[in-house]
Amino acid sequence: MKYHFENKQGWMNDPNGLVFYKGKYHAFFQHYPYAPRWGQMHWGHAVSDDLITWEELDIALFPDREYEDEGGCFSGSAIVKDDRLWLFYTSVSKAMGQTQSLAYSDDGLTFTKYEGNPIIKESPLSDRNNFRDPKVFKFGEEYRMVVGAGINNEASIALFKSKDLINWDFVGAILKDIKYGSCIECPNLFEVDGRWVLMFSSMKELPHKVCFSIGDFDGMNFVPNGSGEDSSIEHYPIETGPDFYAPQAFIGKNGEVIVIAWMYNWTRLQGIGRTHVGAFTIPREMRINKAGKLTMMPISEAMRYVVTESPYVSYDNGLFRIQNDGKTVYSKAMKEAPEMLVLHDSEAVEVFINGGEETITAYI
Repeated sequence: MKYHFENKQGWMNDPNGLVFYKGKYHAFFQHYPYAPRWGQMHWGHAVSDDLITWEELDIALFPDREYEDEGGCFSGSAIVKDDRLWLFYTSVSKAMGQTQSLAYSDDGLTFTKYEGNPIIKESPLSDRNNFRDPKVFKFGEEYRMVVGAGINNEASIALFKSKDLINWDFVGAILKDIKYGSCIECPNLFEVDGRWVLMFSSMKELPHKVCFSIGDFDGMNFVPNGSGEDSSIEHYPIETGPDFYAPQAFIGKNGEVIVIAWMYNWTRLQGIGRTHVGAFTIPREMRINKAGKLTMMPISEAMRYVVTESPYVSYDNGLFRIQNDGKTVYSKAMKEAPEMLVLHDSEAVEVFINGGEETITAYI
């Protein structure tokens, strides 16, 4: 594709460790380099000056330790402290299951795994197979980590705190509900326009798999308090398309909040006739509009590719459709023709409705 990142070979899924470090944007991703299908996970690595043109680098993390000898190196996040890049990831082993581990780099190119890994071996909210995807962020003079968790088919988000990024104390659950399935994945907690936002992925259709909340966070608890005029809504979708999962938020070089997601889905056939599978969505800036609603729109560097009409997108007789080669990829009933902008690439269509209050992503 022209302006969406996709790896050169093998399988890729969740974006990991999105960060601006030493004058470059770094994006890592769950990666199986040996075939275009799921396998023992590595961390792929790419860098960019503008989030549009990417250079894929050598693999950052290999599953080469005993504590990651089964599933490998699952998703996680990155943070910069004292000019060092710190990577947090889920290590998956035969003996311990899913645990949280740490690696670091002083040049953004070579990575050393912490000798005391795993730094978090278990959570009171999890069984050994449902404790993953650590997202670390600064809170005051300390640090917080949210991790997807689940036990007895009750999904939750575990919160931890630390003063040094190495020693972590369990705080509690900031969300717990059976309706989200066996485990919440890829939780993010971050500030947008002075408000806290919780974003997470569910393994169940609700009817959509990525949920968003606006609320208050005091370092210990997150309390959702609705969207816009409807204060009864706690967790709601922005993205309603079929190919948007495991989004991660990070801070851009100018302080903006940027979101990138995996553009694919698990129901697709994996890798038939292909050398590589998966891609990133276009990076999106998240804002809260005047109506108090969360929005996602392409970053400024991507707006040159946005159009108001696309051969892939149509609206007729109350039906919005995305089509490719005469086949309907996605359809949705809409009472009125939507006010929309479209960004299409050779294998992707992303639609932004009503200033980004709703987005629809299809990997075609």
